[in-house]
Amino acid sequence: MTAVADSPAPAPSAVPDARPCPGTPAVLGAGVPVPLAAGGTVDYANFDYAASAPCLEAVRDALDEALPLYASVHRGAGHLSQVSTAAYERARRTVAEYTGVGAGDALVFVRGTTDALNLLARCVPDGCTVVVFAAEHHANLLPWEHRGSRAGRVVRLPLPETPGEAVRAAREALRAAPEGPRLLCVTAASNVTGEIWPVRELAEAAHAEGARIAVDAAQYVPHRRFDLKATGADYVAYSGHKLYAPFGAGVLAGRSDWLRAAAPYLAGGGATGNVTEHDVRWNDLPARHEAGSPNVLGAVALAAACTTLREAGQERLHAREEALLRRLRAGLAAIPRVHDLSLWDGRHPRVGIVSFVVDGVPAGLLAAALSAEHGIGVRDGLFCAHPLTRHLLPEGHEQAVRASLGLGTTEEHVDRLVAAVARLAEHGPELEYRDDEGRLVPVVPAAPVAPAGV
Repeated sequence: MTAVADSPAPAPSAVPDARPCPGTPAVLGAGVPVPLAAGGTVDYANFDYAASAPCLEAVRDALDEALPLYASVHRGAGHLSQVSTAAYERARRTVAEYTGVGAGDALVFVRGTTDALNLLARCVPDGCTVVVFAAEHHANLLPWEHRGSRAGRVVRLPLPETPGEAVRAAREALRAAPEGPRLLCVTAASNVTGEIWPVRELAEAAHAEGARIAVDAAQYVPHRRFDLKATGADYVAYSGHKLYAPFGAGVLAGRSDWLRAAAPYLAGGGATGNVTEHDVRWNDLPARHEAGSPNVLGAVALAAACTTLREAGQERLHAREEALLRRLRAGLAAIPRVHDLSLWDGRHPRVGIVSFVVDGVPAGLLAAALSAEHGIGVRDGLFCAHPLTRHLLPEGHEQAVRASLGLGTTEEHVDRLVAAVARLAEHGPELEYRDDEGRLVPVVPAAPVAPAGV
């Protein structure tokens, strides 16, 4: 579990670049000053993109344009209602094109990845065998056995030792499943390690056994485009709030037959074609699973993010991130008592996510000190992937720290994080910390009170 850099990192420049690379889409909040517990401020170094990414400036601009025209969608004859309806469906086409959705596929707007996979769990045919790895985020681990799921049997596979073993285990589990519909569920990129899973090979294995595959791409799409046709996946789910569009919209896209045959995910207006005293006729897709007033602004934001990333050139953005990731991993690997969590070989491709522990410094304390003493935001815990994270933790550790990169990350941020971790690993926090409802906060001495009359 000790960090192994993909390749030697470039030597840090004498003065690390504190600005994003020219041409990189701008995010809101870059350069925001945050207070330090000891006094003063510093520009915030955000390493929590994997939890929620900040809003792109281009997304904000798209919303500024859409808000004055906001009205009901699919329900009104007025001009603004027609404009909003057109914007909503235009957003669907934009996101569908970005996601590689085919002519016979459906794209349903939902609240996020968790919502999307719970929807799919209610749309699989009765008795469907679902095969899922223990490495999954809870959003792709729990819906299949939750109340309302139509899955008849859930096979939870152990953590594979290699990507090849993942493909073999999936194929064997699907082959051994009873006759009937079968669905393989897998992540595209781990939210704990950032490691990229062999989706194309897993799709080929599933299809060879007559099964389908659903992909949780929540952590993949902020870093690389996911294409349904190119990967061979049958379904994909992801969230706008991780794709620089934090406005409560997400996507379930893929084959339409299971979605069309299932009862609506939610019962209500928009999902109904006709209601009488004795019967309900439900709408066809996608309205069938979009009951209630649609989140038109969330859809517009998501489409704007997709357009912005595509026009910026994602290969170039990927190369920039790879350089920052190498810099971060090489820096952490050089610090004694720091362990980088990896399921597979440390050289396996990953998106910009690194989870690590420091011997002698609990994860919660490390995260609190990075924030209070250095102006660095990270995530600590088990990252809603408890089985995987606990498996990867070295003995003596109960949680880990996760640093995730994004469009606003700079060389200065990376070097500041590495230097802060090195200092904390060697000397520990400079301040004392106390528990405040489950979160450690610094104990800051009160300022001296001047004597009366002075």
